[in-house]
Amino acid sequence: MLPTPTKFNLATGASEGISPLNAFDQALLAAGAGNVNLIRVSSILPPNTEFTPQIILPPGALVPVAYGKLTSNVPGTKIAAAVAVGIPKEGFGVIMEYSGYTSKEKAEKIILGMVEEAFSVRKLKMDRYLVKPVEHCVVKIGAVFAGVILWY
Repeated sequence: MLPTPTKFNLATGASEGISPLNAFDQALLAAGAGNVNLIRVSSILPPNTEFTPQIILPPGALVPVAYGKLTSNVPGTKIAAAVAVGIPKEGFGVIMEYSGYTSKEKAEKIILGMVEEAFSVRKLKMDRYLVKPVEHCVVKIGAVFAGVILWY
């Protein structure tokens, strides 16, 4: 069993590669999460978790992350991903992730609506939120990644 994370940050990256997997790998590297093993988690930020602008991850670490990603091999296509964290004054927060064939501005607008709805259905009051989008115009094979990295 993994311990409950105490830190988090928002990481984004975009890249090109010779295959969809290579493009995704290089987007992870651009986001600072390329040399670890991601454990995909759902959308709850543990209580009292501190935002940390930069988290140094040891190579090979098992890293919990909620993320959105998208790859495309259609040249000229705009792709975007975004993550957002809604944070209450006390208690747990909510993480949302999004990816689509759109701009980062539109992705940011969509993700904020998602966080607001997540708080509403839980009857929670949001104190503040953090959001981070990324976009990429595909040259040959492109990828975007946006994640909330949870750490200890």
